[in-house]
Amino acid sequence: MTSKPPPRVPGHALLDGRSAVVTAAAGAGIGGATARRFLEEGASVVLGDAHARRLKESVAELAEEFGPERVAGLPCDVTDEDQVQALLALAAERHGSLDIVFNNAGLGGTSDLVDMTDTQWDDVMDVTLGGTFRCTRAALRRLKDQGSGGVVVNNASVIGWRAQRGQAHYAAAKAGVMALTRCSALEAADFGVRVNAVAPSLAMHPHLVKVTTPELLAELTEREAFGRYAEPWEVANVVVFLASGYSSYMTGETVSVSSRRA
Repeated sequence: MTSKPPPRVPGHALLDGRSAVVTAAAGAGIGGATARRFLEEGASVVLGDAHARRLKESVAELAEEFGPERVAGLPCDVTDEDQVQALLALAAERHGSLDIVFNNAGLGGTSDLVDMTDTQWDDVMDVTLGGTFRCTRAALRRLKDQGSGGVVVNNASVIGWRAQRGQAHYAAAKAGVMALTRCSALEAADFGVRVNAVAPSLAMHPHLVKVTTPELLAELTEREAFGRYAEPWEVANVVVFLASGYSSYMTGETVSVSSRRA
């Protein structure tokens, strides 16, 4: 069965007045879709991305639609601690507090393990797992000192559970994101902060097309129960749920955003 995406869900002020940070938020992927959904739900958003030009374009587009007072951006390489700190500080300074952090930055690639270099392994680990670690640590330190609660949502992947050829580094990193989510959630509960994760299966966007083959994308799409890939905004809807009061009793959880057949 092949189905079409449903209509977009309108905003319901679920994040009204909140201050959010989204990493890897430039462009048409999950980060960009989540930044838009946060704004539609009433939040003010600071976008971070390693690609300065795309970031500038994304900030300008969203600021024109939602107002410049609610949208800002700062180039951020999540492998750089100083840049991570600057991104979170901008949100707190600009909007008076930091309430939500969505750690979306990740790096993929395809290589069988026998051909994989140390550099390929290290690069994926440093961005995908190390970047999530740095951003989560910085967020929890700030939220703990702030003393008013808050939410961290990490972007994991179903590949952290499932085997796929050529993805040993990415799968290991995403499984690490899930474990990091569970452990940090127990610690953050002491000061009223929740930490959860989403695990998408296949959300189509231009960057994904660049790092995989049409044949593999067709194969992965066929495995989905709806016969189609997810739209990035469909993943963003689940991030909004985890960032909102509707998930107030959830922490340490990884929520699968997938229609893949069992």
